[in-house]
Amino acid sequence: MSKKLPTVAIIGQANVGKSSLFNRMVKSKQAIVAKEAGTTRDNVLGKINYDHHSFWLVDTAGLKDPNDEFEATIQDQIEEAVVAADVILVVIDSTRYLDDKDKLIAKKALKSKKPVILVLNKSDLKGSLNESEFLRLGIKTRIYTSAEHNRGIDDLLKEITNNIPQMKDTKEDDVLRIALIGRPNAGKSHLFNTLAGKQQAIVANVAGTTRDINRVSIRYDKRAIELLDTAGIRRQGKQEQGIEKFSVLRTLQAIEQSDICLLLMDVNELNTQLDQRLAGMIADSGKGLIIVVTKWDAVEGKDAYTRDALAPKIAHSFNFVPWTPLIFTSSITGQNVTKIFDLALDIDKRRKQETKTRVLNDLLQKAIQMHPPAGLKNTHPKLRYIVQTDTTPPWFVIYGSNLKFIHWSYERYLENLIRETYDYTGTPIKLSFRDEKQIKENKKLGIDIKQLKKDKDHESNNRSRQSRR
Repeated sequence: MSKKLPTVAIIGQANVGKSSLFNRMVKSKQAIVAKEAGTTRDNVLGKINYDHHSFWLVDTAGLKDPNDEFEATIQDQIEEAVVAADVILVVIDSTRYLDDKDKLIAKKALKSKKPVILVLNKSDLKGSLNESEFLRLGIKTRIYTSAEHNRGIDDLLKEITNNIPQMKDTKEDDVLRIALIGRPNAGKSHLFNTLAGKQQAIVANVAGTTRDINRVSIRYDKRAIELLDTAGIRRQGKQEQGIEKFSVLRTLQAIEQSDICLLLMDVNELNTQLDQRLAGMIADSGKGLIIVVTKWDAVEGKDAYTRDALAPKIAHSFNFVPWTPLIFTSSITGQNVTKIFDLALDIDKRRKQETKTRVLNDLLQKAIQMHPPAGLKNTHPKLRYIVQTDTTPPWFVIYGSNLKFIHWSYERYLENLIRETYDYTGTPIKLSFRDEKQIKENKKLGIDIKQLKKDKDHESNNRSRQSRR
């Protein structure tokens, strides 16, 4: 089953309030905010749930002098956003008169034929210009906002959701989608070609040769499989002009469209911060994950001891996804390549397995007896029962009272016990908590319970992400 979340990109000049707007919309401090123009040096991603809609929000760096080597890559980011986004937000400082750069940004956005919304930010400040000043940009939909004072944000979110579809359950198909994710030159295209059995991707020794999501359909062990190869992501500050454009959006889309991701790492450059970031993105998206160490043939004097020595170091760097299997491969010799398929098929079965409610509740009661959840004085969480509500990824909901006091470490404790009972190697599992008293109160008030559950689940995911930091 392929579920692709829409992508909404924020573009505009430096210092117009893009990062503040991003933070306000995702209700967190994910982007660096400062008064110095051009502070944001990387795309920042956030998942937003609003009014039965879900989408990825992307904050791009500001557009500045194209003659500056670093700033030219920022222009590439904006072009990438225009290509890959489903909705484009062009942010303008409403206190400043338009210049040629504003017109260029608007022109690029409109040329994409995607829905474009003009966000007139800082509208709370004195000197905010009349709307007629901005008509020249040719963008019909205009919304005044103040990120600092939370004005116009709901109007903006409503307009975005008017331009994207509601999340719907898509029909199951029997195709297993596997995405190859990793930094440039990590061996993705070589492995892609080896797995596909034919030259589908262009393979070169230049980092960033693969520009777009490349797909091929094959069959393995009577199962239909679609392979997705992506352009690589290079570390912040290492983006190169020309051949390698910043491709985080397409990588994100490949993750969203896949069931299982192969996170490729060159054996000569392991455990980078970006690899960890990618693993976190994959886990947060609820996808299966296999860490693949490539170019094993290039290691001189390798033996079992070398592999056994490397594996614990890699596991330590990825201790926030301890359920992830690790495999060493070589596309040149073919070592362990077919094992990737076998491993992926096993993970797919585990992601779809359903549990027995009785077994889960016996497990929950034993967990409480061994280690009761901590709380405040005279206010302790009470966990009453647990049910599995979904698969791919496996999702469990625990009902009780005073659940807002559950610590993230206790969530991890419960997750580990579930994993000890059911084999969920290779896949994240999700835990949500539903307070029975709150549910009853909400019913009395007529609050939409389904929306509340979505919000609660989103908060639970945020807590799990914070725990890894």
